[in-house]
Amino acid sequence: MSKKCDVCGKQPTFGNKVARLGKGAMIRRVKARTPRRFNPNIQPVRALIKGTPTRMKVCTSCIKAGKVQRVVG
Repeated sequence: MSKKCDVCGKQPTFGNKVARLGKGAMIRRVKARTPRRFNPNIQPVRALIKGTPTRMKVCTSCIKAGKVQRVVG
């Protein structure tokens, strides 16, 4: 399953996982940075497109914003 939203085009972004060293919030130091991937929350949805129900992969932010009209039933 592709990790891309069919509505807004949101896809994985990349960054670093930061490992910290130290007790609690006291003297904290960065121990290491390793690459990681931030995946969007993609859900399969049956939505109405031009009056016909269609399967789509949509991120939850588009579902909450009401950008897709879901098929009931």
